[in-house]
Amino acid sequence: MEIPLPGDTPPTRFFETCCRYFRDDPPKGDFPVQKKSPKLCGSNYPLSIAFIVVNEFCERFSYYGMKAVLTLYFLSFFHWDENLSTAVYHAFSALCYFTPVIGAIMADSWLGKYKTIIYLSIVYVVGHLVKSVGAIPSLGNQAVHVILSMVGLFLIALGTGGIKPCVSAFGGDQFEEEHTAERSKFFSIFYLSINAGSLISTFVTPILRGDVKCFGEDCYALAFGVPAALMVLALVVFIAGSGLYRKTPPQGNVLLEVCKCIGFAIKNRLKNRSRQIPKRDHWLDWASEKYSKQLIGEIKMVTRVLFLFIPLPMFWALFDQQGSRWTLQATKMNADFGIYVLEPDQMQFLNPLLILVFIPVFDLGLYPLINMCKFNFTPIRKMATGMILAGLAFGLAAVIEVKINETDMPQLVPEESLIRVLNLAKNPVQVTIQDRDLFQQPVEAFQNPAEYSKLILNGEQQSLRFTLQHQGLSLAFNYTVKEKSVYSLIVFEAEESLSSHLITDLEAKPENGLAAVRFINGLSQDVNLTIDSEQFIAVQKNYSASEYSLLKRDKYNNGKCITETGEFTLDLGLLDFGASYTIVITNVSGGAVKTWKSEDIKANNVHMAWQLPQYILISAGEVMFSITGLAFSYSQSPASMKSVLQAGWLLTVAVGNTLVLVVAQAAPMAQWAEFVLFTVLLFAVCIIFSIMGYFYVSVDPEDLEEKEEKRETSSRGNMISLVTQKTKL
Repeated sequence: MEIPLPGDTPPTRFFETCCRYFRDDPPKGDFPVQKKSPKLCGSNYPLSIAFIVVNEFCERFSYYGMKAVLTLYFLSFFHWDENLSTAVYHAFSALCYFTPVIGAIMADSWLGKYKTIIYLSIVYVVGHLVKSVGAIPSLGNQAVHVILSMVGLFLIALGTGGIKPCVSAFGGDQFEEEHTAERSKFFSIFYLSINAGSLISTFVTPILRGDVKCFGEDCYALAFGVPAALMVLALVVFIAGSGLYRKTPPQGNVLLEVCKCIGFAIKNRLKNRSRQIPKRDHWLDWASEKYSKQLIGEIKMVTRVLFLFIPLPMFWALFDQQGSRWTLQATKMNADFGIYVLEPDQMQFLNPLLILVFIPVFDLGLYPLINMCKFNFTPIRKMATGMILAGLAFGLAAVIEVKINETDMPQLVPEESLIRVLNLAKNPVQVTIQDRDLFQQPVEAFQNPAEYSKLILNGEQQSLRFTLQHQGLSLAFNYTVKEKSVYSLIVFEAEESLSSHLITDLEAKPENGLAAVRFINGLSQDVNLTIDSEQFIAVQKNYSASEYSLLKRDKYNNGKCITETGEFTLDLGLLDFGASYTIVITNVSGGAVKTWKSEDIKANNVHMAWQLPQYILISAGEVMFSITGLAFSYSQSPASMKSVLQAGWLLTVAVGNTLVLVVAQAAPMAQWAEFVLFTVLLFAVCIIFSIMGYFYVSVDPEDLEEKEEKRETSSRGNMISLVTQKTKL
């Protein structure tokens, strides 16, 4: 989520000054006279900004709406595991924050901002369309879906990242120099539109995915198609305002110049390693043969701040897991809020909502209160506090994950299986398994089964003798049991005796909060079941079992059971989040089917509301960390270098997402342990950052420039001329 910047705060002035992101100050010289744009309702606001604000709202709706359902798309549509889904999600997020550098270079060195926005928005739209087509189940096989989706995501990353440094800058260009107050308010409105788009899309798009069914399953094609339509609308709106825009020509890119200067300094230093050559005060001074003292001095100021940026990616590594690990955690929770049932990916809307609440609360309440207490709450301390809050959020996530795991199935290991007994006979049955001492007490008729019992095997599979004792009779059955499997032994009456089936159960909870249900037909005739308008199940007679069907959590009171003798109502009751059920059809009477329901796997019993504290903590941490970091960067760099720091700031987000990718793929572990790992890492990084900040001396860039110029003047006589291509004394 991107933070809205209120009023005349330092962050707003930061974007006001460096809204060009990566662009250098305009070069001196003659430029074409810019026409004046019509004004809004007689004010000093250009009419053109209305098109830009609407464009940004639609684009952010498009991006965040698509991204909100992305993790569950990988998990449910591709059937990838959680680690791979998380890794690809964060690889995409990282790419979205690497590509702004490409967009900035295109805009400032080649095409200009207007054409860059147009061309990359077209790429953006194509990416969305390809992504939507790739989500149509009937189109090709799994490989086709994966290829189309990955191509679409790459184009989306190139589009959204490429226009990121251009749109806000282009909006700032629409104002005349004397209208600085109006420009400042424009940026507040601009970032409000960003977060409005984020808030609405992260709430609406999961509804389109989960509540609308297409092709017999969750409608990912629609969930991606609506954001695609919004991006098309964004492009159309932007082009519609073409005749009103003030369009400035490309003016050079300071980021490239900085990289060239640093590269030249390193290269020149390596060429001049002789001890006879006097040392220089700073390694960047080795670029003085080619670059101006002013540029070198400004880069020195920038590198001091960039050095402080080194620990920052760890914060973003935690923060961006709201759309991956936290969403996956929500799928294993109870989402029933009474009047509304939330989709697991809808919880992400809390972040933009809380940000909009916290910014005025912090600016107008918390920070003034701290100042009244005479506590020096410096920017470094604010950012460190933000890190601590994010770490605490992940600590809470770890605690919740442990509670969630209490309802999971036991972890299966080699040469081990799980088994239970369902007695569907009329009297108690004593069950004995060859050379095992598992069921010491008789199993009562239709007794709700206890926990699964652990069955130790002699190898990957083993043939075992099961003995049933019932009313003086002793019957034996042989079944082959495989390791790492879960079984139910179904005992029932047949022809005035006992019989049994050994059927396979689910080994883990159903994914995405769905409920799993299967049927055992205890009637002497085949049945056809209709659970809802889309679920039709045929079950053969004499205690045959159906396959599991996955259903959304709901009360299913209006099912139908069709037999040879007629049609009867079928009441299944509530099928809850993450639970697995076996429903036995026992008889038919009074126009309805009589059933007995057994809960094979317990339902999710940790409510999704328990995620609220961790969202509050990490959102508060974002306000303290992100806004403060941008303001601090603004105050510590010369005007011409603010764009370079913005590039560095965006790259910390990219690196943070890359860290999550590496952990998810290289070091898979239990989810609660991974949350603890990230908590510990962030606390360690926070300590390092605080130590770095303690020794950092805040400066005024203008004063530093004057001192640097005086120092260079005094030391100029001591410099030895060097030939950079061929070193000579």
